Amino acid sequence: MHKIEKKIKLLSVNEAWQGRRFKTKNYDSYEKTLLYTLPNEKINLIKSYYIIFIFNFSNKLSDWDNPIKPLQDILQKKYGFNDRDVRIALVYKKIVPKKDEGFIVYIGDSNNFYDDFETIKKQQKIE
Repeated sequence: MHKIEKKIKLLSVNEAWQGRRFKTKNYDSYEKTLLYTLPNEKINLIKSYYIIFIFNFSNKLSDWDNPIKPLQDILQKKYGFNDRDVRIALVYKKIVPKKDEGFIVYIGDSNNFYDDFETIKKQQKIE
């Protein structure tokens, strides 16, 4: 199981793309920041993954699904996995103070999902 965590204002799909799938300047900046600052970690190439997103929003009106695609694409680029191999995905939305925005992502072998999820629930105090 791999844990990736970053305090950063999350980028929505609407902010990432303009018109017919052209990246915005916000997306380019977000991508460069994450590619440069995320930990260099090797994710073993396996047949199927699980991915758990924990999004920390400061705005309670934020949609839970908006940051998934931009972030997932950047994580794929950084860590070399392919989202077509994701078999299980979960998203948790938390409301936090403005300075605490960001994300925590767990990626692991889908065969270990249930055991890993029990550990993650304890770490993150998820009921």
